Amino acid sequence: MDELDSEILRLLQADARLSNRELARRLGVAPSTCLERVRALTRRGVIRGYHADINLGALNRGVQAMISVQVRPLSRAVIDAFEESVSKLPEVLSVFVLSGGDDFLLHVSAQDLDHLHAFLLDRLSKRKEIVGFRTSMIFQRVHNTVLSRLPDPAPAPR
Repeated sequence: MDELDSEILRLLQADARLSNRELARRLGVAPSTCLERVRALTRRGVIRGYHADINLGALNRGVQAMISVQVRPLSRAVIDAFEESVSKLPEVLSVFVLSGGDDFLLHVSAQDLDHLHAFLLDRLSKRKEIVGFRTSMIFQRVHNTVLSRLPDPAPAPR
């Protein structure tokens, strides 16, 4: 990735609705050059898609929480099955597979505290593979929407 690729990514992360013509104008390159660069970034998997940033409150999802989950037995079959099944639940926004004391971190949203409580009791506590979970309420979220490439790590000293 060169500086032009990095700048394309920065601009598209800030506003993914930019037309190719406007993107090229801001970059000071020909529209054909810009289009080929965006296509190359997409082919290489750097750009994986374009998404709308949705206000969860507008979807009646005013309460958010992070749920740390421990499952047993720790096997690929249990981990894969749990990940697949919980990712399909309508309350679940993201599923993270972890190392350390917790096996999963679920980012969930619900209408209110009563619905979150029902989700915990009716959806999680009844699962046989779950041996424990902890819920942390989210009061506020700050999200970095424009990412840049970090420098490559320095070679290890010999």
